[in-house]
Amino acid sequence: MKKDPALDVLLDLDGTEFFEENGYWHKIEAKMVEPTIECPHGIRYNLTLHDNHNQRIMGFDNAHAVKSKKTGKFKGRIVEYDHLHKDSKDKGTPYAFSSAQQLLKDFFDEVNRILEEVTK
Repeated sequence: MKKDPALDVLLDLDGTEFFEENGYWHKIEAKMVEPTIECPHGIRYNLTLHDNHNQRIMGFDNAHAVKSKKTGKFKGRIVEYDHLHKDSKDKGTPYAFSSAQQLLKDFFDEVNRILEEVTK
């Protein structure tokens, strides 16, 4: 399997907080863990954006399970651990983790989109 070129970058960013001029801030937490069924890629992560009142308003993480939407006629529950919180009320929307590089891109794309919206 090809090594993810951004994995070391993600791990090096663990514990980093970035502060924006408008009082918003974002933080990255990432650690290598033993792969499990819940975390097959072996990365435990929590990337969050907070408003100027310190409330999390968006985040990507795999700290807890979220139910995937039921499809078709099957009623079985699919539980996902990789997920996105689209806003402060979102309990978690499944996120298809593919690489540390894509996770960082997706996170910073969302951070930039939200920050652009709040500065309009």
